[in-house]
Amino acid sequence: MIELKGINKTFRVAKRNPGFGEAVKALFKKEYTCIKALRDVSFTIGEGEMVGYIGPNGAGKSSTVKIMSGILTPDSGECVINGRVPWKERRRHAAEIGVVFGQRSQLWWDVPVIDSFELLRDIYRIKEADYKANLDRLTELLGLGELLRTPARQLSLGQRMRCEFAASLLHDPKILFLDEPTIGLDAVSKLAVRDFIRALNRERGTTVILTTHDMQDIEALTERIILIGGGRILLDGSLAGLRERHSAVRTLTVTYSGGEDVAGVKVDGLTLSESESRPGRAVFTLDTERLPVSAAISLISEKCEIRDISVSGESIDETVVSLYREFGIGV
Repeated sequence: MIELKGINKTFRVAKRNPGFGEAVKALFKKEYTCIKALRDVSFTIGEGEMVGYIGPNGAGKSSTVKIMSGILTPDSGECVINGRVPWKERRRHAAEIGVVFGQRSQLWWDVPVIDSFELLRDIYRIKEADYKANLDRLTELLGLGELLRTPARQLSLGQRMRCEFAASLLHDPKILFLDEPTIGLDAVSKLAVRDFIRALNRERGTTVILTTHDMQDIEALTERIILIGGGRILLDGSLAGLRERHSAVRTLTVTYSGGEDVAGVKVDGLTLSESESRPGRAVFTLDTERLPVSAAISLISEKCEIRDISVSGESIDETVVSLYREFGIGV
């Protein structure tokens, strides 16, 4: 369904030094810096997949999404989606995709949301019966109700994002591109959005490409991740496989009394987290390939009286940070 081969994209960025004199000079002679946003990006995504596309700021995620959406044209390479080249057949391609940018709105600011929906109905040339059926379904699933009669500028961020999802899905797209869809949302709104995306994929087989820095979104929604850094694809595999690679790392949280010298526990494979520890509580990072959990607990108990201890694996955020360090990006 989605196939990218050797995609490259370079941007020319104007730069100048501060000051009025430099601003005047820039009017007559501009200096540019070339930034390689994408370097030989290649991957394939099948129909009905939900894929997390992750990487640090400036890695090339949004540029890739814009190329797949038909907004940008690459310098070289091939991109074929549903048998079409997005930037060459933009109208037909737009009819089969939905895009949600967490920091950009497709709703008209000063008019009721329903007016924006009806304008989108005309833009996409949706049949009246299909439009009504989709609107009723989305209103029920997303709990829009009275929001439809409210101007977009009067909605909270969570309410607006629910309306943004509906706007992107009125024409029943086969592919949904999500760029930071839950940014700024409260916990309740995030859970509602995640439930909705899962239901959409399960019931309609919608292909979802999710770009986000919220690793809980990735963990809740996707089974496959593609890691990009410096414009290059660094890793493409399952989330379970990623966790398996880092399964040796554990976090030991110890509550103790007496023997305050837990900082004296220094052994290969066991590291005290200074930032998370405090008197009476210590947090250690343990590499079980170097030191078993039982040995670590024994060493700590020699230094203090343990009142409570918990052992947990890496969180998804910690796993991804470890991955960034492994590839030397964003650190």
